[in-house]
Amino acid sequence: MTQARQRAYALRDSFVAAGAQAVEPPILQPADLLLDLYGEDIRARAYVTSDALRGEQMLRPDFTVPVVQMHMANGAEPARYTYAGEVFRRQEEDPDRANEFLQVGYEVFDRTDPAAADAEVFALIADAVSTLSLRAATGDIGVLMAAVDGLDTSERRKAALRRHIWRPRRFRALLDRFSGRSEMPETRANLLANKLTSTAPLTGLRSQSEIDARIAALHADSAEPPLSGAQMDSLDALLNVRETLPFALAQMHTLCVDLPAIRPAVKRIDARAEALSARGVDVDNLEFEASFGRTSMEYYDGFVFGFYAEQRPDLPPIASGGRYDALTRRLGAGQEIPAVGAVIRPGLLVGLEAMP
Repeated sequence: MTQARQRAYALRDSFVAAGAQAVEPPILQPADLLLDLYGEDIRARAYVTSDALRGEQMLRPDFTVPVVQMHMANGAEPARYTYAGEVFRRQEEDPDRANEFLQVGYEVFDRTDPAAADAEVFALIADAVSTLSLRAATGDIGVLMAAVDGLDTSERRKAALRRHIWRPRRFRALLDRFSGRSEMPETRANLLANKLTSTAPLTGLRSQSEIDARIAALHADSAEPPLSGAQMDSLDALLNVRETLPFALAQMHTLCVDLPAIRPAVKRIDARAEALSARGVDVDNLEFEASFGRTSMEYYDGFVFGFYAEQRPDLPPIASGGRYDALTRRLGAGQEIPAVGAVIRPGLLVGLEAMP
Protein backbone atom coordinates (compact mmCIF):
# COMPACT_ATOMS: atom_id res chain seq x y z
CA MET A 1 0.00 0.00 0.00
CA THR A 2 1.39 3.42 -0.95
CA GLN A 3 2.03 6.14 1.62
CA ALA A 4 -0.68 8.28 0.04
CA ARG A 5 -3.27 5.52 0.40
CA GLN A 6 -2.19 4.83 3.97
CA ARG A 7 -2.60 8.51 4.78
CA ALA A 8 -5.99 8.57 3.02
CA TYR A 9 -7.31 5.74 5.15
CA ALA A 10 -5.83 7.26 8.32
CA LEU A 11 -7.56 10.56 7.58
CA ARG A 12 -10.84 8.80 6.86
CA ASP A 13 -10.55 6.92 10.16
CA SER A 14 -9.93 10.19 12.02
CA PHE A 15 -13.09 11.62 10.46
CA VAL A 16 -15.02 8.53 11.55
CA ALA A 17 -13.72 9.17 15.06
CA ALA A 18 -15.05 12.73 14.73
CA GLY A 19 -18.54 11.33 14.14
CA ALA A 20 -18.75 10.70 10.39
CA GLN A 21 -20.14 7.62 8.67
CA ALA A 22 -17.80 6.10 6.07
CA VAL A 23 -19.38 5.71 2.61
CA GLU A 24 -18.13 4.44 -0.77
CA PRO A 25 -19.96 5.96 -3.75
CA PRO A 26 -19.55 4.00 -7.02
CA ILE A 27 -16.69 5.02 -9.31
CA LEU A 28 -19.07 5.23 -12.29
CA GLN A 29 -21.71 7.96 -11.98
CA PRO A 30 -24.70 8.67 -14.26
CA ALA A 31 -23.56 11.28 -16.78
CA ASP A 32 -27.00 12.83 -17.25
CA LEU A 33 -27.06 14.12 -13.66
CA LEU A 34 -23.63 15.74 -13.91
CA LEU A 35 -24.43 17.20 -17.33
CA ASP A 36 -27.66 18.63 -15.93
CA LEU A 37 -25.75 20.23 -13.05
CA TYR A 38 -22.77 21.61 -14.92
CA GLY A 39 -23.76 21.65 -18.58
CA GLU A 40 -21.74 20.25 -21.44
CA ASP A 41 -18.59 21.96 -20.09
CA ILE A 42 -18.13 19.02 -17.71
CA ARG A 43 -17.25 16.81 -20.69
CA ALA A 44 -13.96 18.67 -21.04
CA ARG A 45 -13.05 17.79 -17.44
CA ALA A 46 -14.39 14.25 -17.05
CA TYR A 47 -14.01 10.79 -18.58
CA VAL A 48 -17.23 9.65 -20.25
CA THR A 49 -18.21 6.13 -21.29
CA SER A 50 -21.47 4.44 -22.21
CA ASP A 51 -23.20 1.12 -22.68
CA ALA A 52 -26.62 0.02 -23.91
CA LEU A 53 -28.00 -0.77 -20.44
CA ARG A 54 -26.83 2.23 -18.40
CA GLY A 55 -26.38 4.92 -21.02
CA GLU A 56 -23.67 7.52 -20.54
CA GLN A 57 -21.55 7.19 -17.40
CA MET A 58 -18.69 9.29 -15.99
CA LEU A 59 -15.76 8.30 -13.86
CA ARG A 60 -16.54 10.31 -10.75
CA PRO A 61 -14.98 13.79 -10.95
CA ASP A 62 -15.62 14.23 -7.23
CA PHE A 63 -17.50 12.65 -4.32
CA THR A 64 -19.82 15.43 -3.22
CA VAL A 65 -22.59 14.97 -5.79
CA PRO A 66 -23.09 11.21 -5.15
CA VAL A 67 -22.90 11.78 -1.37
CA VAL A 68 -25.57 14.49 -1.58
CA GLN A 69 -27.70 12.26 -3.78
CA MET A 70 -27.38 9.39 -1.30
CA HIS A 71 -28.20 11.60 1.69
CA MET A 72 -31.23 13.23 0.08
CA ALA A 73 -32.60 9.79 -0.85
CA ASN A 74 -32.46 8.24 2.61
CA GLY A 75 -30.23 10.18 4.99
CA ALA A 76 -30.96 10.93 8.64
CA GLU A 77 -30.58 14.39 10.12
CA PRO A 78 -28.12 15.60 11.15
CA ALA A 79 -25.54 13.49 9.32
CA ARG A 80 -21.80 13.45 8.71
CA TYR A 81 -20.05 11.39 6.05
CA THR A 82 -16.48 10.60 5.10
CA TYR A 83 -14.90 8.76 2.18
CA ALA A 84 -11.54 7.96 0.61
CA GLY A 85 -10.87 6.95 -2.98
CA GLU A 86 -9.90 7.98 -6.48
CA VAL A 87 -11.42 10.77 -8.53
CA PHE A 88 -10.74 11.35 -12.21
CA ARG A 89 -10.17 14.63 -14.09
CA ARG A 90 -9.09 15.08 -17.69
CA GLN A 91 -6.09 17.39 -18.05
CA GLU A 92 -6.20 18.58 -21.65
CA GLU A 93 -4.18 21.74 -21.02
CA ASP A 94 -1.65 20.62 -18.39
CA PRO A 95 -0.24 17.11 -18.89
CA ASP A 96 1.84 17.44 -15.72
CA ARG A 97 -1.26 17.49 -13.51
CA ALA A 98 -2.62 14.15 -12.37
CA ASN A 99 -5.77 12.85 -14.06
CA GLU A 100 -6.38 10.30 -11.30
CA PHE A 101 -5.74 11.04 -7.63
CA LEU A 102 -6.93 10.21 -4.14
CA GLN A 103 -9.39 12.35 -2.24
CA VAL A 104 -10.50 12.14 1.38
CA GLY A 105 -13.57 14.11 2.38
CA TYR A 106 -15.79 15.16 5.24
CA GLU A 107 -19.38 16.33 4.63
CA VAL A 108 -21.85 17.78 7.16
CA PHE A 109 -25.64 17.95 6.69
CA ASP A 110 -27.09 19.96 9.58
CA ARG A 111 -29.79 22.63 9.62
CA THR A 112 -29.39 23.76 13.25
CA ASP A 113 -26.37 26.10 13.00
CA PRO A 114 -24.73 26.62 9.58
CA ALA A 115 -22.03 28.91 10.99
CA ALA A 116 -21.00 26.25 13.51
CA ALA A 117 -20.98 23.59 10.77
CA ASP A 118 -18.75 25.80 8.57
CA ALA A 119 -16.35 26.25 11.48
CA GLU A 120 -16.42 22.53 12.29
CA VAL A 121 -15.39 21.53 8.77
CA PHE A 122 -12.74 24.24 8.42
CA ALA A 123 -11.17 23.50 11.82
CA LEU A 124 -11.16 19.74 11.20
CA ILE A 125 -9.44 20.14 7.83
CA ALA A 126 -6.99 22.71 9.23
CA ASP A 127 -6.01 20.21 11.92
CA ALA A 128 -5.65 17.40 9.38
CA VAL A 129 -3.12 19.43 7.32
CA SER A 130 -1.39 21.02 10.31
CA THR A 131 1.79 18.98 9.68
CA LEU A 132 2.52 21.55 6.94
CA SER A 133 2.73 25.34 7.00
CA LEU A 134 -0.03 26.04 4.49
CA ARG A 135 -1.68 29.33 3.61
CA ALA A 136 -5.41 29.31 4.32
CA ALA A 137 -7.69 31.43 2.14
CA THR A 138 -11.42 31.90 2.62
CA GLY A 139 -14.29 33.58 0.81
CA ASP A 140 -18.05 33.50 0.44
CA ILE A 141 -19.78 33.06 -2.92
CA GLY A 142 -23.07 34.01 -1.25
CA VAL A 143 -22.02 37.65 -0.90
CA LEU A 144 -21.52 38.09 -4.63
CA MET A 145 -24.73 36.18 -5.37
CA ALA A 146 -26.61 38.53 -3.04
CA ALA A 147 -25.03 41.56 -4.71
CA VAL A 148 -26.18 40.33 -8.12
CA ASP A 149 -29.71 39.70 -6.80
CA GLY A 150 -29.85 43.29 -5.56
CA LEU A 151 -28.85 44.96 -8.82
CA ASP A 152 -31.31 47.36 -10.41
CA THR A 153 -31.68 45.45 -13.66
CA SER A 154 -33.83 42.80 -15.31
CA GLU A 155 -34.19 39.26 -13.99
CA ARG A 156 -32.82 37.98 -17.28
CA ARG A 157 -29.59 39.91 -16.77
CA LYS A 158 -29.33 38.81 -13.14
CA ALA A 159 -29.76 35.18 -14.22
CA ALA A 160 -26.95 35.57 -16.78
CA LEU A 161 -24.63 37.03 -14.14
CA ARG A 162 -25.49 34.31 -11.60
CA ARG A 163 -24.81 31.65 -14.22
CA HIS A 164 -21.32 33.03 -14.87
CA ILE A 165 -20.18 33.85 -11.34
CA TRP A 166 -17.76 30.88 -11.63
CA ARG A 167 -16.34 32.22 -14.91
CA PRO A 168 -14.74 35.53 -13.86
CA ARG A 169 -13.82 36.70 -17.38
CA ARG A 170 -17.30 36.06 -18.75
CA PHE A 171 -18.85 37.64 -15.63
CA ARG A 172 -16.74 40.78 -16.12
CA ALA A 173 -17.60 40.92 -19.83
CA LEU A 174 -21.31 40.80 -18.97
CA LEU A 175 -20.95 43.53 -16.35
CA ASP A 176 -19.12 45.74 -18.85
CA ARG A 177 -21.83 45.15 -21.46
CA PHE A 178 -24.74 45.67 -19.04
CA SER A 179 -23.17 48.92 -17.78
CA GLY A 180 -22.37 50.27 -21.24
CA ARG A 181 -18.63 50.19 -20.57
CA SER A 182 -18.13 47.98 -23.62
CA GLU A 183 -19.77 48.35 -27.00
CA MET A 184 -22.26 45.86 -28.36
CA PRO A 185 -20.56 43.39 -30.76
CA GLU A 186 -20.99 44.52 -34.36
CA THR A 187 -22.71 41.27 -35.39
CA ARG A 188 -25.34 41.64 -32.66
CA ALA A 189 -25.87 45.31 -33.46
CA ASN A 190 -26.47 44.47 -37.12
CA LEU A 191 -28.84 41.66 -36.15
CA LEU A 192 -30.91 43.96 -33.96
CA ALA A 193 -30.94 46.60 -36.69
CA ASN A 194 -32.23 44.02 -39.20
CA LYS A 195 -29.10 44.45 -41.29
CA LEU A 196 -28.27 40.74 -41.44
CA THR A 197 -29.76 38.69 -44.24
CA SER A 198 -29.10 35.19 -45.48
CA THR A 199 -30.46 32.83 -48.11
CA ALA A 200 -28.86 29.79 -46.52
CA PRO A 201 -31.22 26.96 -45.51
CA LEU A 202 -32.10 26.56 -41.83
CA THR A 203 -29.77 23.99 -40.25
CA GLY A 204 -28.92 22.91 -36.72
CA LEU A 205 -31.01 21.86 -33.73
CA ARG A 206 -32.84 25.14 -33.09
CA SER A 207 -36.21 25.71 -34.74
CA GLN A 208 -37.22 28.99 -36.37
CA SER A 209 -39.48 29.76 -33.40
CA GLU A 210 -36.58 29.29 -30.99
CA ILE A 211 -34.40 31.58 -33.09
CA ASP A 212 -37.16 34.20 -33.19
CA ALA A 213 -37.57 33.97 -29.40
CA ARG A 214 -33.84 34.48 -28.91
CA ILE A 215 -33.83 37.54 -31.18
CA ALA A 216 -36.82 38.95 -29.28
CA ALA A 217 -34.92 38.43 -26.00
CA LEU A 218 -31.92 40.28 -27.42
CA HIS A 219 -34.16 43.17 -28.46
CA ALA A 220 -35.64 43.31 -24.94
CA ASP A 221 -32.17 43.23 -23.39
CA SER A 222 -30.92 46.04 -25.63
CA ALA A 223 -33.76 48.23 -24.35
CA GLU A 224 -32.70 47.77 -20.70
CA PRO A 225 -31.12 50.84 -19.07
CA PRO A 226 -27.46 50.34 -18.17
CA LEU A 227 -26.26 49.52 -14.69
CA SER A 228 -25.44 52.77 -12.93
CA GLY A 229 -21.90 53.91 -12.30
CA ALA A 230 -22.59 53.79 -8.55
CA GLN A 231 -23.65 50.14 -8.72
CA MET A 232 -20.60 49.24 -10.80
CA ASP A 233 -18.25 51.06 -8.43
CA SER A 234 -19.76 49.22 -5.46
CA LEU A 235 -19.51 45.86 -7.22
CA ASP A 236 -15.89 46.55 -8.15
CA ALA A 237 -15.12 47.48 -4.54
CA LEU A 238 -16.74 44.24 -3.35
CA LEU A 239 -14.86 42.09 -5.87
CA ASN A 240 -11.60 43.70 -4.75
CA VAL A 241 -12.03 43.00 -1.02
CA ARG A 242 -8.95 41.05 -0.01
CA GLU A 243 -7.93 41.41 3.62
CA THR A 244 -7.65 39.54 6.86
CA LEU A 245 -11.14 38.60 7.99
CA PRO A 246 -11.80 41.44 10.50
CA PHE A 247 -10.74 44.15 8.01
CA ALA A 248 -12.64 42.44 5.18
CA LEU A 249 -15.78 42.41 7.33
CA ALA A 250 -15.34 46.11 8.09
CA GLN A 251 -15.12 46.87 4.36
CA MET A 252 -18.17 44.77 3.54
CA HIS A 253 -20.24 46.35 6.31
CA THR A 254 -19.42 49.73 4.77
CA LEU A 255 -20.44 48.44 1.33
CA CYS A 256 -23.82 47.39 2.76
CA VAL A 257 -24.81 51.07 2.60
CA ASP A 258 -24.67 51.04 -1.21
CA LEU A 259 -25.34 47.30 -1.64
CA PRO A 260 -28.00 46.62 1.01
CA ALA A 261 -28.82 43.23 -0.53
CA ILE A 262 -25.53 41.81 0.79
CA ARG A 263 -26.29 42.61 4.44
CA PRO A 264 -27.74 39.15 5.36
CA ALA A 265 -24.75 37.41 3.73
CA VAL A 266 -22.30 39.65 5.60
CA LYS A 267 -24.10 38.90 8.88
CA ARG A 268 -23.60 35.19 8.16
CA ILE A 269 -19.86 35.84 7.83
CA ASP A 270 -19.96 37.65 11.19
CA ALA A 271 -21.53 34.55 12.76
CA ARG A 272 -18.99 32.28 11.05
CA ALA A 273 -16.09 34.38 12.33
CA GLU A 274 -17.38 33.95 15.88
CA ALA A 275 -17.81 30.20 15.38
CA LEU A 276 -14.29 29.88 13.90
CA SER A 277 -12.83 31.78 16.83
CA ALA A 278 -14.66 29.48 19.25
CA ARG A 279 -12.98 26.55 17.46
CA GLY A 280 -9.56 28.07 18.10
CA VAL A 281 -8.99 29.45 14.60
CA ASP A 282 -6.89 32.63 14.46
CA VAL A 283 -9.46 34.73 12.62
CA ASP A 284 -7.44 37.93 13.06
CA ASN A 285 -4.89 36.53 10.59
CA LEU A 286 -7.26 34.49 8.41
CA GLU A 287 -7.34 35.71 4.80
CA PHE A 288 -10.67 36.58 3.18
CA GLU A 289 -11.07 37.27 -0.55
CA ALA A 290 -14.48 38.21 -1.90
CA SER A 291 -13.58 36.66 -5.27
CA PHE A 292 -12.14 33.45 -3.83
CA GLY A 293 -13.68 30.20 -5.07
CA ARG A 294 -15.03 31.57 -8.36
CA THR A 295 -13.16 28.98 -10.43
CA SER A 296 -14.07 26.02 -8.19
CA MET A 297 -16.88 23.50 -8.53
CA GLU A 298 -20.04 25.38 -9.43
CA TYR A 299 -22.18 23.96 -6.65
CA TYR A 300 -20.60 26.14 -3.95
CA ASP A 301 -22.95 28.95 -2.95
CA GLY A 302 -21.62 30.18 0.41
CA PHE A 303 -18.48 29.73 2.51
CA VAL A 304 -15.45 28.56 0.48
CA PHE A 305 -11.87 27.89 1.56
CA GLY A 306 -8.58 26.38 0.44
CA PHE A 307 -5.17 25.48 1.88
CA TYR A 308 -2.14 26.18 -0.33
CA ALA A 309 1.58 25.38 -0.25
CA GLU A 310 3.20 28.76 -0.89
CA GLN A 311 6.56 27.11 -1.64
CA ARG A 312 4.85 25.19 -4.47
CA PRO A 313 2.60 27.67 -6.31
CA ASP A 314 2.35 25.18 -9.19
CA LEU A 315 0.24 22.82 -7.06
CA PRO A 316 -3.55 22.89 -6.73
CA PRO A 317 -4.98 23.36 -3.23
CA ILE A 318 -3.91 20.65 -0.78
CA ALA A 319 -7.37 20.86 0.75
CA SER A 320 -10.48 22.81 -0.20
CA GLY A 321 -14.16 22.97 0.54
CA GLY A 322 -17.29 25.01 0.93
CA ARG A 323 -21.03 25.27 1.45
CA TYR A 324 -23.45 23.90 -1.14
CA ASP A 325 -26.99 24.37 0.19
CA ALA A 326 -28.51 24.83 -3.28
CA LEU A 327 -27.15 21.47 -4.44
CA THR A 328 -29.21 19.64 -1.81
CA ARG A 329 -32.29 21.48 -3.07
CA ARG A 330 -31.45 20.57 -6.65
CA LEU A 331 -31.06 16.87 -5.84
CA GLY A 332 -33.62 16.68 -3.04
CA ALA A 333 -36.87 16.29 -5.01
CA GLY A 334 -38.51 19.03 -2.98
CA GLN A 335 -36.38 18.57 0.14
CA GLU A 336 -33.28 20.54 1.15
CA ILE A 337 -30.83 20.85 4.01
CA PRO A 338 -27.85 23.15 4.65
CA ALA A 339 -24.62 21.29 3.84
CA VAL A 340 -20.89 21.96 3.87
CA GLY A 341 -17.89 19.77 3.17
CA ALA A 342 -14.25 19.60 2.19
CA VAL A 343 -11.66 17.33 0.60
CA ILE A 344 -7.96 16.69 1.14
CA ARG A 345 -5.51 15.35 -1.43
CA PRO A 346 -3.34 12.94 0.60
CA GLY A 347 -0.91 12.41 -2.28
CA LEU A 348 0.01 16.10 -2.21
CA LEU A 349 0.13 16.05 1.58
CA VAL A 350 2.60 13.14 1.68
CA GLY A 351 4.71 14.61 -1.12
CA LEU A 352 5.07 17.97 0.62
CA GLU A 353 5.91 16.33 3.92
CA ALA A 354 8.78 14.50 2.20
CA MET A 355 10.31 17.72 0.86
CA PRO A 356 13.56 18.81 2.56
